[in-house]
Amino acid sequence: MPVFTLPLGDRARLRPLEPWRAPEFLAHIDRARPTVDPWIPWASLSTDLASATATLQRYADRQAEDSGRLFGIWLDGTLVGGVMFTRFDKDAGTCEVGCWLEAAGEGHGLVTRACRLLIDWAFTERGMSRVEWWVATGNTRSIAAARRLGMTHEGTLRRRYPHRGVRQDSEVWSILAEEWPPPAPRRSEPA
Repeated sequence: MPVFTLPLGDRARLRPLEPWRAPEFLAHIDRARPTVDPWIPWASLSTDLASATATLQRYADRQAEDSGRLFGIWLDGTLVGGVMFTRFDKDAGTCEVGCWLEAAGEGHGLVTRACRLLIDWAFTERGMSRVEWWVATGNTRSIAAARRLGMTHEGTLRRRYPHRGVRQDSEVWSILAEEWPPPAPRRSEPA
């Protein structure tokens, strides 16, 4: 039984993604790899049960250190994606939120709802001053999510990191505590 489960609508749930879920996580990453590998570095590293367990254990260790957290998104009982605090620095009052989804989870507003929960918790429960969103410039779905979350584009770090031999640019987006919560999305935007 999970420590907690939060609803993300009638058919979806958010819960911690812990090492004991490695077989389910690996099956999910195998399905998600074509759409998330360009954007999530550990997707290409989680290729068998041992490496999938190691990925989840790294986040369990970060949670124990209060420096990161990892949550899965289940739709109709199947793991289809997740959200995370990739960095969480309570002393500086800043953190970074990230996300990923396999194709079966797209178009339901799951990332937006799950990230709103994480951001709200970071500001209201943990007293964070700033939540960041780092995204590769070509990841249009993630950029759209940052916009839906009310974040501001602060700039682009050119050729920040290599992926498969090609240097990638990163956009930095953020929202500040005094800007939270943002205005409700317009009707034409998915929630």
